[in-house]
Amino acid sequence: MSEKNRDGKRTARERMAVEREKQKAAEKRRRTLIVGASVVCVLGLAAVIGVVAANAGKDKSTGAGPAVAPSGAKGKDSLAIPVGKDGAKSTLTVWEDFRCPACQAFEAAYRPTLHELSDAGKLRVEYHLVRLIDGNLGGSGSLRAANAAACAQDAGKFRDYHDVLYANQPKETDDAFADNDKLIALAGKVKGLDTPAFRKCVKEGTHDAWVEKSNQAFRTGGFSGTPTVLLDGKNIYQDQTMTPAKLKQLVESAHRG
Repeated sequence: MSEKNRDGKRTARERMAVEREKQKAAEKRRRTLIVGASVVCVLGLAAVIGVVAANAGKDKSTGAGPAVAPSGAKGKDSLAIPVGKDGAKSTLTVWEDFRCPACQAFEAAYRPTLHELSDAGKLRVEYHLVRLIDGNLGGSGSLRAANAAACAQDAGKFRDYHDVLYANQPKETDDAFADNDKLIALAGKVKGLDTPAFRKCVKEGTHDAWVEKSNQAFRTGGFSGTPTVLLDGKNIYQDQTMTPAKLKQLVESAHRG
């Protein structure tokens, strides 16, 4: 073998090694982003009760009145919004807050996989909406966005609107989602959602008390922060080895039986 050929093969191996290191670094950055963002959402949990008390009377959207569950809500007290077929062998339970940056990071990383698996009938996702950040930083953006998402569920447009909210999530300290007009404007990005019925539901806070009930269930459920992600009851968000590919493998294995 000529020296030139040996050099060429060595160079190719070096390029492959560099590429592998780049991929490892990218995966590490992705996990750091998700885990790091989750710390922000978790830290506020211990102070939720005290901050809510301190802000009593400042937030007019208290969710008073009867808890009106959105159409098709499932589970105990009808607190879960289901996405996917009832017959799926795997169920992913997600507790989330539309103001939480860790929730947005999780969505960005896992959304394509969740869509693929739920569309194929292999996974059912049950979303529980909470207002952790409202309690931590004050404001009502988590509540208002959750109510609007529940209104979208009434219209059969939850998943699309859910994705739009995360794609347009403001900074955690910016309570922009407290503005109903902004939430209605974002509905314009979902075909057929911006209707008089949806606007009325958003402006009147039809599902506010339901969101509060879901939030209370989260606080009494022993969860440590958002997002909390359970695959058939097992917390996979705390698994540092979890990736979209691994989740897909677990779900497809269960589907095959």
